[in-house]
Amino acid sequence: MNLLHLLGVRYRTFWGERLYRFSWLAMIVWAVLAGLIGALATQAFRLSLYWGDRALLGQGGSMVALAHSLSPAARLCVPALGGLVAGLLLQWINRFKEKNSISDYMEASTMGDGSIPVRLTVGRSLSSVVSIVSGGSIGREGSMVQLAAMCASSLGKGLRMPADKLRLLVACGAAAGITAAYNAPFASVFFIAEIVLGSIALDSLGPIIVAAVVANITMREFPGYQPPYAIPSFPSIQGPDVLLFALLGVLAGLGAAVFLRGLERSRKLFASLPVALPLRMCLGGLVVGLVSWFIPEVWGNGYSVVNSALHSQWSWTLLFLLLASKALATFATVGSGAVGGVFTPALFFGCMLGEIYGLGVQSLWPQLASAPFAYGIVGMGAFLAGSTQAPLMAILMLFEMTLSYQVMLPLMVGCVMAYFVARVTNAGSMYDITLRRLVQSEERQRLRKLLVQDLIQPAETVVGQDADLDSMAHLFAAHPVKYLYVVDPQGVYQGVVPLRNLNSATADHNLRGNRAIDLLTHEIQPLTSDMGLSTAFRRFMAHQGERLPVIQSTEEPRLVGVVKKSALLDTYARLSI
Repeated sequence: MNLLHLLGVRYRTFWGERLYRFSWLAMIVWAVLAGLIGALATQAFRLSLYWGDRALLGQGGSMVALAHSLSPAARLCVPALGGLVAGLLLQWINRFKEKNSISDYMEASTMGDGSIPVRLTVGRSLSSVVSIVSGGSIGREGSMVQLAAMCASSLGKGLRMPADKLRLLVACGAAAGITAAYNAPFASVFFIAEIVLGSIALDSLGPIIVAAVVANITMREFPGYQPPYAIPSFPSIQGPDVLLFALLGVLAGLGAAVFLRGLERSRKLFASLPVALPLRMCLGGLVVGLVSWFIPEVWGNGYSVVNSALHSQWSWTLLFLLLASKALATFATVGSGAVGGVFTPALFFGCMLGEIYGLGVQSLWPQLASAPFAYGIVGMGAFLAGSTQAPLMAILMLFEMTLSYQVMLPLMVGCVMAYFVARVTNAGSMYDITLRRLVQSEERQRLRKLLVQDLIQPAETVVGQDADLDSMAHLFAAHPVKYLYVVDPQGVYQGVVPLRNLNSATADHNLRGNRAIDLLTHEIQPLTSDMGLSTAFRRFMAHQGERLPVIQSTEEPRLVGVVKKSALLDTYARLSI
């Protein structure tokens, strides 16, 4: 019998390992498809922007060049009308949103079942197209990634994948979308791992890497495709220069905190307006139009402005003016409710801040400081690290953009400094899921520091040493417990009276005069108030009841209350969130 059982275990283990390997290989195949369709979805969105621009304004290309070609009056009206139309589309499509449904790919790949609604995602993408082609100061990449993740979700649902595999496939699609948008496959992988999933596990990282690589290869096959940023060669950095980049990281972290708080306040401000969503978005577009009346460069996500700033010498007044005006336009667009991302605007702000800082350093130490564009490049990564709370992703993204080993040391210093400075300010992150993960991490740290005294509840089943049988029987009847806790006149814990002892004493009429001290046992070892939860948990594992008594300490065994097993288990459950 034992031999047959052993053979059966080995048989199940043999085929279990092979089924696991087969399912893993199958996941790689689906990741290839997710990378392919993710790249195609991204390219389709990019083409829709091009043709939407041509249909609305008769042109196609850089939004900044388009804004310069229009009259000031047209620059004022177009964003406002675009915001109104985008708001009407968004209001209409939101009618089809199911209650408690999850549409965001970040939530779908972590907290949901991996299902992303197609109609809602497509409708929101159309609204995003209108906002972008009409000059909204917002990133197009957020909608690209959402579409890529939706296509991966649809593929998984068509294959009837289980929830865990479907969530992973959605993450693969999202990585493909980020890769196709920024030409940064490694950074996209770590974006998903660091921000979305919150862990770097090989079982999930393998398919995501495959999807990112396939998406990158696919995008390179499209005619005319080129990376969004043309980054100049990074200069050689001397040892003392690193300190200057570290200070830039501090400034970028503070700037990221201001940026995030500005976004939050603009959302609250527009949400407080007593008007419908289309009118709020129209008002946001009007603000963009007013700013672009004087500074057309605020239109779009800022690709062309960043590329120009990195390849030419601009004055600090122009850089500061662009930084302030772009911030106002971005706050108005995002705060009013437009669909899009702020990832690319964050790169814009980091570049402008870095260039301003570089000009200042160069004027003070012309022989020591690097060229301003070098600080602009590091500023992009540092500002991104501070605003996303994902320094590793930011480092990899800028490294992939430059493909220069020279940038790594100043970039690493700047990104890490910005990350910690932004975190110290409690500004949060541009992604809600990162905020929730930070809150959960802080909660887990707090729970790990708890002691038994933090879970103590009043003890209601306490009797003195002289308590008679009737009073103890009444207390047992009033509370569903198996033990009464016995204390002396000073409240010092003496032991317990088990219910079975009381029943035995009651059945024997010769023992009616017995007191609590006569029925006392020491079969329960009490907890101490300064005991750690892990030790208390082990005590509960050896105890069949729901409660354990708590004394002040071994040296001072005064009864201070009880701890319930349910409260301890609830604390451990919250630690595993």
